[in-house]
Order: sequence, then C-alpha cells, then structure tokens
Amino acid sequence: MNYWLVKSEPEAYSWSALLKDGKTAWTGVRNYTARNNLRAMKRGDLVFFYHSGEEKSVVGLARVVKEFYSDPTADEGDWSAVDLVPEKNLSKPLTLAQIKADKILQEMKLVKQSRLSVSPMTEAEFKRLLTLAETKI
Repeated sequence: MNYWLVKSEPEAYSWSALLKDGKTAWTGVRNYTARNNLRAMKRGDLVFFYHSGEEKSVVGLARVVKEFYSDPTADEGDWSAVDLVPEKNLSKPLTLAQIKADKILQEMKLVKQSRLSVSPMTEAEFKRLLTLAETKI
C-alpha cells in the first residue's frame, strides 16, 4: 500500500463535490513530477484530499480505484489521470499551519514542495495525519 496527497482549489473541485459525485477522474495535472506520482498510484492506495487556496487544509480521505490512464482533458502531451472515490471525511480537518508545526511532518512533500499537486507520503506521515485528524480507518 502506498499513501498520497492530492491538492485542489475548492472552487475548481472540492471534497464535497467528490462526496456528491461518488467518484472522479483526477485530471488536469500538468507537472511532470506530479504526473509521475499519478503513474505510481495503485488500485487501493489511500489518498488525502487537500484544499489549497485560502483554506489550506486536509479535509478528506479517498482511495484509488483505477490506475493511471491517458488524461482525456489533455490536448497534447503525455499526461495521466487516475480515478478516486471518497473514503471518509476527516473527523478534524488539518490546516497547513498545523502540519508545518508538527515535528514528525517536517519532511512531508506538502511542506517541502508546496506547489506539487500530487505527492507521495510515507506510512509514518500518513499515520500521523490520521492521528492529528482524530480519524480511524
């Protein structure tokens, strides 16, 4: 099992939209590192959903249900997408400030490479976020 974090502006696609839709194609990624992270995702992997922009907080937990395929929104280039379904709301959303303040999470890609829209997480980081969010899976 691998662990991930995806970011979205709530105005573009929010956690509540994913809950309503029940499934989404994670498309529109146009960064090579993020694209490669999408390609590394496996069916069943767990994914934290982060609202970027003003909110800056982790709000939900999703699961990969379809591994990477060609992004249907790409007019040119070799871009990829995956399909995600919502797993659960976090009991307590976590702000970026809370994450940055936690010693265990200092090396997290969200902290070190804040503009990356799809990033891997270590198991320790994943478990720490669950603990801080007071959420069990």
